[in-house]
Amino acid sequence: MPRLEIDVDPVDHITADAIGKPGQRVFYIQAFQAERTVSVLIEKFQLQSLSVGIEQFLAELTTSNPDLPEASGEYNPDTMHINPPVEPLFRVGEIGLGYDKDRDLTVLIIREVQLGENEDPDEASIVRYWCTRSQLSAISHWSAEVVHQGRPRCPQCGQPMEPEGHFCPKKNGHKH
Repeated sequence: MPRLEIDVDPVDHITADAIGKPGQRVFYIQAFQAERTVSVLIEKFQLQSLSVGIEQFLAELTTSNPDLPEASGEYNPDTMHINPPVEPLFRVGEIGLGYDKDRDLTVLIIREVQLGENEDPDEASIVRYWCTRSQLSAISHWSAEVVHQGRPRCPQCGQPMEPEGHFCPKKNGHKH
């Protein structure tokens, strides 16, 4: 049985964001329901994958349910930032998506990462964020933007460039 099992059903608002300087940012998913705030810590690559996964998931939903109205991915950037103080419940390990056709709600299922060898996977904490398809689409579009707001990429090798300089392996010390 999970140590902690929370259903935010339904969310009033859900977002993902990063706090910190590029190269040192910490990423979060945060949802609100009335006076309750539920936050989890997520890795940048997980947030990037989630953004792509949501788009694929919503496209499959539309294909299998052609009568559904299209989900709006519109959002107001001013309302998509994390509200401090951020006190994450746990670090994200697994992410899943689901859909309740009767309620026309999607669910973002977050399971805690298991770090120790002796930990029982059935005891991992779980948070379920129940949201509309439009809220899910908005977090997908916003997350993609948040991920790309980091350090600039080197045009030669595609690796992140540090503010103090960048050693590009493609240049290898030679001019073209």
